[in-house]
Amino acid sequence: MTTAANDALVLDTAAQDLLFREARTANTFTDEPVTDEQIQAIYELVKYAPTAFNQQPLRVVLVRTPEGRERLVQHMADGNKAKTSAAPLVAILAADNEFHHELPTQLPSFPQAKDMFFSERPARESSALFNGALQAGYFIVGVRAAGLAAGPMTGYNAEGINKEFFGDGEHSVLAVVNIGKPGENAWYPRSPRLAYDEVVTTV
Repeated sequence: MTTAANDALVLDTAAQDLLFREARTANTFTDEPVTDEQIQAIYELVKYAPTAFNQQPLRVVLVRTPEGRERLVQHMADGNKAKTSAAPLVAILAADNEFHHELPTQLPSFPQAKDMFFSERPARESSALFNGALQAGYFIVGVRAAGLAAGPMTGYNAEGINKEFFGDGEHSVLAVVNIGKPGENAWYPRSPRLAYDEVVTTV
């Protein structure tokens, strides 16, 4: 990144590196625990993610117990089983497809949005998927802000996890995220990113 571009950002360089440039998907972790207080602090920071109609479909299941970990690992892809078993904490991020029931309190300026836009299940599922994914992205950045590493994964049997941990047909898993301090050989080599001119156009 050029000095001029770096100077255009309000966030100091150390924070830029922590949250973005040096942050990586971790594949190994130390044994240092991740506390409930850390996760609550992360949530209190990232709950302000921008969403349509201020909907908040994201739901987080923290998998801490050996029994819970065993239930989860059986649904992970083979390449993700070992690291999910070993991570200090695993979070299942899911979208609540019945988020619309909360809209009258979360969007008091427009409570009729609940019935006007989200009375049909397909509309709710589509909106929950997109806005839940926005919230999930913020969650990962929040993990980094806590000085932790995140290992988000989508290699799993989604139907199996939905049934195992929710079982109500009203939730859709978005990602499984391993969380902790990075361990030995935690990082794969950094893969390339598209250049600015390959992504941005002006009209």
